[in-house]
Amino acid sequence: MKTARTLRLALLGTAVALSLSACNRDAKPAEAEKPAAKAAVEGPLTYESTTPYAKVKLVLPEAVKAFPALYQKLYADEVGALKDYSEGAQSDRSEFGSADLPPYEKQILYGTPVETDRLFSMIRTDFDYSGGAHPNTTAKGVLWDKTGNKFLSAADLFASDADKAAMSRTLCGAVNQAKKSRPGSIALGAPGTTWSCPELSKVAVALAGGDQPGKASGITFLLDAYAVGPYVEGPYYLTVPFAALGKGLNPVYAADFAGTGKQGDVTNDLRPA
Repeated sequence: MKTARTLRLALLGTAVALSLSACNRDAKPAEAEKPAAKAAVEGPLTYESTTPYAKVKLVLPEAVKAFPALYQKLYADEVGALKDYSEGAQSDRSEFGSADLPPYEKQILYGTPVETDRLFSMIRTDFDYSGGAHPNTTAKGVLWDKTGNKFLSAADLFASDADKAAMSRTLCGAVNQAKKSRPGSIALGAPGTTWSCPELSKVAVALAGGDQPGKASGITFLLDAYAVGPYVEGPYYLTVPFAALGKGLNPVYAADFAGTGKQGDVTNDLRPA
């Protein structure tokens, strides 16, 4: 009797176990909790002010909001500088009694970003008319390391043991090639001549976009008017493909470059409208 009862309990336990096992097989495995995406910072992308003495304007791209530390510093620094510019314009006009002259004008515009897996890059153009024969426009690149959450200098993109002389020759070859399509331009000469190859360390750079998402196709060198020729020639924005830079790229960022894109003189593509 005892044996029969024990057998029934054993059979019942086996059935329950099999039932639970079947339920577990049908149940969907719990999804791993995904880390929450970093929320974009809130804030304005533009700033404008007009007084009798100065007109100033700032424009940032929407994409910069994905990097709060970068956005906050850029916006605060640029707006502060534009306010100082307006105050300086008022001081100038008051001191020299030139109230009948048109107001000074300054526009700081950030272009369309190029973003890789690790880097975020923009071209910043600064248009400034403070009297004189003509306005001046300068350009520089903004490089942001998304992983380290920090600014990079142009030098950070290049290997410490890079052949700077060879890279300079590559850049200057691109300059002279671009000059061929600008009537009346003056070819670069030897060091010491009026217009010679600039020092690589003094040239501003930005990443160049290409045909592969998350990658840069090369580096755009930003040479303002007067950098490699007279003012009438204008600026030269020149893209050199990453392959032409060879081992000159910093190995830390080498994986951020791939694919192809527009090369050579890209001045008209990047010049603000």
